[in-house]
Amino acid sequence: MEILAHILTALVAVEHFYILYLEMFAIEGKSAKRIFGLTDEFIAQKKVKVMFANQGLYNGFLAAGILFGYVINQMLVIYFFLVCVIIAAIFGAITANKGILVKQGLPAVLALVLQIVANS
Repeated sequence: MEILAHILTALVAVEHFYILYLEMFAIEGKSAKRIFGLTDEFIAQKKVKVMFANQGLYNGFLAAGILFGYVINQMLVIYFFLVCVIIAAIFGAITANKGILVKQGLPAVLALVLQIVANS
């Protein structure tokens, strides 16, 4: 159970590093446009690119926080950042796209539950 918890938690971090990459460095690419439902006209706006880059940075901080928890061997830090991912997914589902709840929130919820069970 503990190994599965760590694997799922690592996947949550990897997912958020990937989102960072897409939003900060590859927002004009085919994958980012498809994933985020963007048109060429929309993404051509400088303000839009800046907003996506900012959002990507925040996703990177979520991933870095999870990894930081492992580096300092503090499960409470990992729990905190998994909860942050869950809250961000809920907010994203309400304000942007309901799919965020499943794509980002569900893995974080499962990772958090498994971590709590494995470390109890």
